[in-house]
Amino acid sequence: METVQFKISEDMMRVGSMPAREEDITLGQLIRNLLAKEISRRMNARPANRADEHLVAPLRARLAHDFAFAKSWGDLQQRLCAKGYELRPAGGGLALHRHPSGIRVCKASELGFGYSKLIERFRTAFPGHTHTWIAERFCASSTTTIEDDMTVLDEEDTSRSPVT
Repeated sequence: METVQFKISEDMMRVGSMPAREEDITLGQLIRNLLAKEISRRMNARPANRADEHLVAPLRARLAHDFAFAKSWGDLQQRLCAKGYELRPAGGGLALHRHPSGIRVCKASELGFGYSKLIERFRTAFPGHTHTWIAERFCASSTTTIEDDMTVLDEEDTSRSPVT
């Protein structure tokens, strides 16, 4: 063991000693335990799986028209395939892959097209996606029709006097 010296405020010393006493350990051991947990968390943390923005931006511009004007999942896949890409299920969303190699490029949400928004637009789940509850949730929330949101005014309220 190495000796480490550092300064902490009296308040931190007092408050930090409480959980140490509850666990029947010294404040030094509490600090060692917390440091070990933090090191373990960082070492075992999944690496960020985000594509570089400078690579995604041109791709977003290239595919925006296809995402915006596709009428269905099949239509979207055909449009993307024509440009050398395809969508595949990935966790609770979708990922863009190169076609036909299958190399993962980025998440669809990084392109600005999240899975839930596409579900709402196409009113169905992505074919073969295992997270069916996502589609059930967003399809149910998007069944509101225009009539549901309209308020009909039968006639003008004549009991009020005009504003002068």
